[in-house]
Amino acid sequence: MIHKNIHISGRVQGVGFRFSARNAARQYGIKGYVKNMSDGSVYIEAEGNEQHVEQFVEWCKRGPSHAYVEDITVNDDNVKGFSVFDIDF
Repeated sequence: MIHKNIHISGRVQGVGFRFSARNAARQYGIKGYVKNMSDGSVYIEAEGNEQHVEQFVEWCKRGPSHAYVEDITVNDDNVKGFSVFDIDF
């Protein structure tokens, strides 16, 4: 089990990024959350097995069809034991 903090910038708000990320995370069995940030970026905390988290990170580099990802940073963190993946409003 690993934990990644993912910060995504570009055209990532107003394009369904959070909802698509939730769907993708659930497909990969990822737990955590996604939220919009006040600077127009998206922040995600993701936990799961290493292979699935890495696949989810690859999805985040593209995002949904109407998104345009300009930059993504991924950092390791301690596992927090999330039970679901959801949208933080």
